[in-house]
Amino acid sequence: MLLANRKVAEYVYFMKKGDEKNTFVYRIHDHPDPEKLNSLAIFAKKFGHSLDLKDKDLSNALNKLVTDVENTPEQNVLQSLAIRSMAKAKYTTEPEKHFGLAYKHYTHFTSPIRRYPDVMVHRLLEHYLNGGKSENKTYYEDLCEHSSDMEKVAAEAERASIKYKQVEFMETMIGQEFEGIISGVVEFGMFVELVETKCEGMIRLSELEDDFYELDAENYRVIGKRNKKIFTLGDHVKVKVMNTNLEKRSIDLAFAGK
Repeated sequence: MLLANRKVAEYVYFMKKGDEKNTFVYRIHDHPDPEKLNSLAIFAKKFGHSLDLKDKDLSNALNKLVTDVENTPEQNVLQSLAIRSMAKAKYTTEPEKHFGLAYKHYTHFTSPIRRYPDVMVHRLLEHYLNGGKSENKTYYEDLCEHSSDMEKVAAEAERASIKYKQVEFMETMIGQEFEGIISGVVEFGMFVELVETKCEGMIRLSELEDDFYELDAENYRVIGKRNKKIFTLGDHVKVKVMNTNLEKRSIDLAFAGK
């Protein structure tokens, strides 16, 4: 499927020689944030994984890291950090590179679910195969922008619905204890993903009574002001489900035991 998408994009791009190309709908992915990549490399090293930021083919180096961490306890954490370091993919008429796939030209000719950008691609391809002239670029760029915006809305709706069902499921687990992995740290708490259910809840720093904890955002951790106890992204912890709130789509957790 990926190869077919690339081949179609390349075919249309090279239909016309020179700088003036046929208007087409591409799927592009810009270069990731250098600072976030550096943080990812440092953090991955703590788990024994390497990310060579000097590699000329950085996209392949990132893909290798994602593959290497599969089926490891730190998989979700490191893959999540890798995704956060990436720029958002989008639709455009500009034939730029898809960094994530390391393709110079890429489109959505085939998809598991039919999307409007696919329809545009099919129509444009048919038009050019029949000898048609290049279509209006501004018109299609507006459609690409709209499609990218609607994709974000759909992704947010999907995340919200999944979170709702997770909270609904964990309502039946209040009081139970689970193994978890710290999957995120913010100023007011730590997100913990439960290993067994893959549901994510939060331990609020204000509810930790043994010390006052502060966020060290640069190193993805929180540190106790007096006891210097450290909780870092990727740490394995045992937690107890304290409460759930369907309206807020939240799961409240607390450390289990001592």
